[in-house]
Amino acid sequence: MSRSLNKVMLIGNLGSDPEVRSTTGGNRVATFSLATSRTWNSPSGDKQEKTEWHRCVVWNSKGTGLADVVEKFCKKGDRIYVEGRIEYRQWQDKENQTRYSTEVNVRDLVMLGGGRGASAGGDFDSEGSGKSRAPATAGAKSGAAGTAGADFEDFPGALQDGDDDLPF
Repeated sequence: MSRSLNKVMLIGNLGSDPEVRSTTGGNRVATFSLATSRTWNSPSGDKQEKTEWHRCVVWNSKGTGLADVVEKFCKKGDRIYVEGRIEYRQWQDKENQTRYSTEVNVRDLVMLGGGRGASAGGDFDSEGSGKSRAPATAGAKSGAAGTAGADFEDFPGALQDGDDDLPF
């Protein structure tokens, strides 16, 4: 039996506030653009950067409230982790032109903080119980409490220490 896998994992920043709407059946869906960037040095030594934009779609599926969580806690500039699957769609527009889109159907979402520096922390699963595994705290939205440790300020040498006791 052959297997296949359609899985995407992204860490990036929201390009704008999420748009949330309701379907005719009463289900809620949130959409947002997520920016991921990479940097490298060109052969001449110049620093280069490329930003990719990903259209993400979050549903309140199976009785979960993931789209509601996105609406309540996610704002432009927030740094988030999303996990889901890639979906390709095509449709006919009003001028009868065939249009195509690529979307990330989000199944799991983690608010990482950063961005505007005031994101609530939490890990939300659209296929689980609908409850956060690490509850978001409203207090983290105000002040620097939401960014403590985000850049390893508590342990400035933690990433530079090459002498560890790992067996591999």
